Amino acid sequence: MIQTLEWTDNGVRFIDQTKLPTEEVYVTCKTHEQVADVIRNMVVRGAPAIGVAAAMGIALGVNNSKAETTGDLKRDFDQICDLIGKTRPTAVNLFWAIRRMQEKYERIRIRPIPQIKRELIEEAQRMHAEDIAANQAMGRHGATLMPSSGGVLTHCNAGALATAGYGTALGVIRAAVEQGKKIHVYADETRPFLQGSRLTAWELMKDGIPTTVISDNMAGAMMSQGKIGAIVVGADRIAANGDVANKIGTYTVAILAKEHGIPFYVAAPISTVDLACPDGSKIPIEQRNAREVTHIAGKQMVPDGVGVENPAFDVTPAKYVAAIITEKGIARAPYDESLRKLAGQEVEVHP
Repeated sequence: MIQTLEWTDNGVRFIDQTKLPTEEVYVTCKTHEQVADVIRNMVVRGAPAIGVAAAMGIALGVNNSKAETTGDLKRDFDQICDLIGKTRPTAVNLFWAIRRMQEKYERIRIRPIPQIKRELIEEAQRMHAEDIAANQAMGRHGATLMPSSGGVLTHCNAGALATAGYGTALGVIRAAVEQGKKIHVYADETRPFLQGSRLTAWELMKDGIPTTVISDNMAGAMMSQGKIGAIVVGADRIAANGDVANKIGTYTVAILAKEHGIPFYVAAPISTVDLACPDGSKIPIEQRNAREVTHIAGKQMVPDGVGVENPAFDVTPAKYVAAIITEKGIARAPYDESLRKLAGQEVEVHP
């Protein structure tokens, strides 16, 4: 299994996703500030992985604290959580993870400092293990929706690299292949950061799953030619009504799928569902550096001074989503009912 991130005695170790697929390089963060930079600069990316990274960053920061009293430790803890919380605004898993670590801290805050540090590390490691188990359960549920053979399109990277391991959308594909289904994956390259061509293709090639990379503007043509039987993507935040925020370009794919009568599925853990967010219009959309659009591999591709937009995500309305696959089961419309039922409670998880 790809080790996207892991807790080690030396710090939190990440595979550097900005270097893939040509270099397989790992970086070890020894401070929570370094973890924050890794999240912000997309060395680690994907909502579930961001959540686990946040938890590990908090645990690392607390473990490094020189506080000698529980009061001073609480002050350090709050500052660490605040810094981690400012890294990326769209992925709700980030804030879910911070809140979970805060709730854990409140339960143990009067214990001896060494015990507090140990228990926060254990909580972060527990979240890592839970994410892998959730992805595997999600895969089993979602595999039932995949065609027995033929093409499946995915956008961005929602695989092991976007999680603690196994993957959400790619976990569904992996589980389907493990069940004997003959799937050929079409991976949108996913401009401007190329998560599909760089990361999804790399993962699936390592697994021996047949994969074809296409540029984003080829998806409609592939559908019209009958090459795509289903579409499955991940999500960074899902509103209570089933609107889905995912990598920019997902909305376009969903509309094309509707036009061609192809089911469009979303795979994400329950922690990605934000029941406190009523619809997609309330989801904050991260704006990233224009250089990601203007340059490719360090080479400028546009004229000087031209205007640039670089939203990292778009929102796909629930009406285009055939089903939302979670570790708890499969939700279908009306999502405001099915998602609440799967979540089991109405909790506020937005920042």
